[in-house]
Amino acid sequence: MNDLLTRACLCLLFIAGPAFAQEDEGQGEDEQLMIDPAFSDDPAAVVPAEPSAAERQRAADQARGPETAAGTGALLRGLDKITGRTEDFDLSVGQVAEFGRLEVRLSECRYPAADPTSDAYAELTVTDKRANAQVFAGWMVASSPALSALDDSRYDVWVISCNRS
Repeated sequence: MNDLLTRACLCLLFIAGPAFAQEDEGQGEDEQLMIDPAFSDDPAAVVPAEPSAAERQRAADQARGPETAAGTGALLRGLDKITGRTEDFDLSVGQVAEFGRLEVRLSECRYPAADPTSDAYAELTVTDKRANAQVFAGWMVASSPALSALDDSRYDVWVISCNRS
């Protein structure tokens, strides 16, 4: 039985051998397995140095994005998709506005400190009064309203700008 099993394995290796050899021939230097220099047998291999604390801090600051400032309120616009009516809401932080069956609450509005006119980010909570359910909670970006949008069949609400005074 062992002899039969050994012969079967050898036959499979004999048949599959050329296929494996063809795959290995097509690999270039870029496709080869990269070995960490710390584990290499090559004495000329160089282990990359760890970044310094200052370099790590700079990378974290760049990833964080621009410095922002808090606004005292926000200008929002609502659209009734059935009637085509639009309405602007000038809300202070913490204030609530009603638009149709929606209740829109502004929690915070932020804008880039270096360029206040460039963009606005508002944290909103939108509640459907009829269904007594929260239909949106999160940040909306003025320059990209579809990035985080209210999903309602009749109404649409988006951020226009932050109030700075």
